[in-house]
Amino acid sequence: MANHKSALKRIRANAAKRLRNRYQAKTTRTFIKRLRGAASKDEAVALLPKVTSMLDRLAKKNVIHKNKAANNKSKLTKFVNSL
Repeated sequence: MANHKSALKRIRANAAKRLRNRYQAKTTRTFIKRLRGAASKDEAVALLPKVTSMLDRLAKKNVIHKNKAANNKSKLTKFVNSL
């Protein structure tokens, strides 16, 4: 158990940040699945900037690695262009 007041606060803060990160990552994964399952090209083109922005935000906050974000963006862009 933590012995210092600041360590207890850090535990609480880390738990809150972990929940926020998990929520944002899960939401992004859901949007990626929605983009991949898009019925029309118009729908996919409309979703791509939103998903790209979400991936950039996760990479900026180190929730996911920057290369993973770049790979996902590249694959999704290729997918949308091939529709």
